[in-house]
Amino acid sequence: MKRNIVIAAVTAAALIGGGTATALATTGDDQGSARQAANTRLSDDDGRDDQDGADARDDRDDDAARAASADVTASEAIASALKHTSGTAVSAELDDEDDSGKVIWKVDVLSGDNSWHSVSVDPSNGKVLGSHADDEDDTAQVRAALKGSSVTAAEAAKAAADKGTVTSVDLDEDGKNKSWEAETHKSGGAEQDWKIDLGTGKVTADHSDDQDDDSDDQD
Repeated sequence: MKRNIVIAAVTAAALIGGGTATALATTGDDQGSARQAANTRLSDDDGRDDQDGADARDDRDDDAARAASADVTASEAIASALKHTSGTAVSAELDDEDDSGKVIWKVDVLSGDNSWHSVSVDPSNGKVLGSHADDEDDTAQVRAALKGSSVTAAEAAKAAADKGTVTSVDLDEDGKNKSWEAETHKSGGAEQDWKIDLGTGKVTADHSDDQDDDSDDQD
């Protein structure tokens, strides 16, 4: 009996109010949808942040694994590359071969005729696996940066090896203070960047990446 009275009252209110009841109901649905959409966006953002962190950890783990798998040092890989292809070593990097999972040293050599060559070196025994010609557009900059330099890429790699296992060495020919740059890894996956003076071979910590990260955070 009471249920019939309540139903009648609701029906009457709907008839008197016209579309009011419907409007209220719709407004409530919209608010619920907005809250649900906001919660979904927050959840998605948290998921992206978690994924970014996981990707960074994976990269560090991969770099540490590559460093641990190499019996041949950066300076030894450079020496092997230069025996195969004469010239000036400009960079050496321990990396995957065309994403195949096989780790190799990639050494970039600038020959006397200004031609570039990428030489692949086996990190387990130092044998040259092959080479191919490369096209680079910064030859003049590299030549200018190395003019008067007394420290080679191999020597820079040896100097940085005191800080950990060198996984890359590269010439920084841009800016005012030109130098060799090296990346090292220590047991446990710790990674650090270094600058090696072209004239003295002095090794100092490279904080430029940290400054770039701070700038990104402020943006």
